[in-house]
This record gives sequence, C-alpha cells and structure tokens, in this order.
Amino acid sequence: MSRLYNIAVVGASGAVGEEIFRVLEEQKFPVGDVLPLASARSAGGKIEFNGKEYVIEELTESVFEGRDIDIAFFSAGGSISAKYAKYAVEAGAVVIDNTSHFRMEPDVPLVVPEVNPQDIASWRETGIISNPNCSTIQMVLALKPLYDLYGGIKRVDVATYQAVSGAGKSGMEELVQQMHDFFAFKLDQSEHKAFMHQIALNVIPQIDKPMPNGYTKEEMKMTNETAKIMGANIPVSATCVRVPVLRSHSEAVTVTFNDDVVVDVDKVRLALNDFENVEVMDNLEEGVYPMPIVATDTDITFVGRIRKDIFQDNILHMWVVADQVRVGAATNAVRIAQKWIELEDV
Repeated sequence: MSRLYNIAVVGASGAVGEEIFRVLEEQKFPVGDVLPLASARSAGGKIEFNGKEYVIEELTESVFEGRDIDIAFFSAGGSISAKYAKYAVEAGAVVIDNTSHFRMEPDVPLVVPEVNPQDIASWRETGIISNPNCSTIQMVLALKPLYDLYGGIKRVDVATYQAVSGAGKSGMEELVQQMHDFFAFKLDQSEHKAFMHQIALNVIPQIDKPMPNGYTKEEMKMTNETAKIMGANIPVSATCVRVPVLRSHSEAVTVTFNDDVVVDVDKVRLALNDFENVEVMDNLEEGVYPMPIVATDTDITFVGRIRKDIFQDNILHMWVVADQVRVGAATNAVRIAQKWIELEDV
C-alpha cells in the first residue's frame, strides 16, 4: 500500500458505517481524506476517525464531484445504493456496496476475499464490488475449506439464528426496550416496529419478505449468493430465524458431500483451522464451542460442534458463529478494499 486513499462512507451514522470507520482505524488502512455521508436528517453530526473529527455531509447527486474519492463504502440501504452509487463511480471511485441491490447483477463481482478474491478483478465493468449477505459470508468462509478438502459439496442445509442488530440500530433498541418493559411488568404494552412480532423472549422464523416458493428473501439470498461466490451450483436450503441476541449470527450447517466421501472430523478441523480468518472451537466435553458473546467484536468466523452424521458417512454437521456487523459487513468490506488495492498496485 504505497499511497493514501480518499474514503467516503455512505451511511456514516448507521451501525455498519460506524463499524467501517472502526475497522479502517484498527487495520491501519492507508486513509487520506475522509468524507462521511448520510441523509439530510443526520447531516451536521460528527464522527471521529484517527483522532480527528469529521462533519457528516448530506448525500446528494453532486457530493462526489471534485472530491477525488478513491473508495466509496455504501451502507445505507438498497434504494440509496441504487440511486447514488453511479454518481460515486462517475466521479472515479470504486464502490464497495454493503446492500443487496447489486449482488446478483452478472457484471458486479460478489466477493468474500478469503473465498473468491480473483473476482475483484472484474470491478472495472461497473465500478462496483458487492458485499454479500452477512449470513452468507460466514457460511461460505466455513464451506470453502471443506469444498477444497473433499473436491466439492453436494448440498447444504442451514438454519440461522440471527441477532437483532441485523435489522440495524432500531432492532437493537427494540430488543433492549422490550426487555426493560418485561422487567417493569409492561411487556404487553411494548411496541414492535423493527420486527413483525415481539422479539424479547421470542424467536421469529421469518427474516425479510416471503417469496412465492415458501422461502423468504433472506433465505433465497443465501441460496443464490453462495452459488455466485463459490462458483459452483451448490444447492442451499436455508431457514432464517431472528433471535433475541444483540449481536453476532449463529448457524447450524449441515453439509452433504459427494456419495463416495467419508467424512474425517479430524481432517475437517485441520482444514477449517488452517483457513484464513476461521477458527475452530470444538470441545463439547469442556463446553467449548462458538457463541455470540465469544464472536462479538472480533473479525473471526468460529466453527464448533463439528461431527459426522450418525446415519450417512458423507454428511457433516457444524455450528458457525460470527459478528455479522464486522465479519458480515464492515470487515468484509474493508478486506475487499485491501484486496482491491493489492490488485491495483500490481
């Protein structure tokens, strides 16, 4: 990294935007100028980065003009990316988009840098690199070393246990308020706006809109995005559930390999532990396994409860946990930027 890069963050006042600044600072990313952007409502607020204070500006169609922005992180919702990303590209920036809007566009690379860094090279076609869904990111980080170990994957079944921060600050605030109301014996008076139902002391087996096939949009994201990232048409069937946890998603993942595979759990553990930014925590007798409180505020995808199916030798079960605000959004976006810089410096 031989020079400094001017950075814009769209959605600077949101949970992911704030985390992007944290990760950039922790990673000692070579940042030059900083342009924090948000809606008119948040404009005028301030963020702190690398010991300096920056005023949040309103996102407009012309805000990128003449600013010499190299990298623009978008984390303000799909409709915002749809409207404004092109203006950042036209002004000369590469856009790293954290929303779902561009993910399945054929000409837009969908990247988890540890899994498919080579796809970044096609960024010039649109000027945009897309960040996958948070649940997809942590799952493919665990799947990739196993795909390589056994020469393919026949099928994946996954049930997610997704934290309320996946719905942004409003989701976290709603859970905290409802728990406060519960201890004040007023839970029956609590409102629920971020979620369709009460989330405190409850689980909700629906994330995002229902689709005609009986799955939800979130579940289909995992199906479609996995195939694009892995470069292989792996059948993925997901059930996505919202749970009353503030931060970090958990997933129960069942992997079916080709019929001639006999799963070796020791080899699986080694393959996972040797993979970049993946760590095995797996000692059931000692109560050692990944949990949200372990993963939160880290950049690691943790895997535990690794076991071979008791009926079929080619089936593996595992438990995958990661901080979805970081691994599933901010950290992955910054890692994309780092790989992009390496590519540009070649």
